Amino acid sequence: MKAIDSHPLLAREGWFYLALTLFAALVTSWAFPWYVAIVFWVIFAFVLQFFRDPHRAIPQQAGALVSPADGKVIFTGVVDDPYIDRKAFKISVFMNVFSVHSNRAPLAGKVKQVWYHPGLFVNAAFDKASEQNERNAIWLQTPEGKDIISVQVAGLIARRILCYVKEGDELEQGQRYGFIRFGSRVDLFLPTEFSASVKLGDTVSSGTSILGKFVD
Repeated sequence: MKAIDSHPLLAREGWFYLALTLFAALVTSWAFPWYVAIVFWVIFAFVLQFFRDPHRAIPQQAGALVSPADGKVIFTGVVDDPYIDRKAFKISVFMNVFSVHSNRAPLAGKVKQVWYHPGLFVNAAFDKASEQNERNAIWLQTPEGKDIISVQVAGLIARRILCYVKEGDELEQGQRYGFIRFGSRVDLFLPTEFSASVKLGDTVSSGTSILGKFVD
């Protein structure tokens, strides 16, 4: 296992929301009865858990691909890759509002290209979200020449996709590269020689769960 994290345990992306909801809870506790204030404390607790960002120990297994997101596997199968001209093995991981929402590089590689597409905000659990929703895709190319497309997809509640990498950046496996606020999914488009070790309904953790390996 390799630990590469240096970020805070409470994601910076949520500090404003944490301060705002804490302020609201304190003010209502002072100015209103407890049964009013408790609503704001519940909201603060929800925001606190949503923006937690625990450090992860990254497995060191040759050829293994780690999950880019926390959540549930909702799709696996061969599809047409909408980003580069090929057939690809697709894995989709759905994040609900109780998942950790930071996203990590599934493999080490160089960012060849980044695509951003504005779009709708339908339920990210639906397959059509991959084509219709707001999304941001990065194209990673591994040192062995394998092409990995990782796509952050906004959801019904999500209204902000954050991606911190650009063309030419080098990423380590498991490195944090983005964040999606309030419910979403991540789609992976992989070479078809990928052998999945997960199935529909499996729960996976970002950076630590191995989704499968490449068959040479």
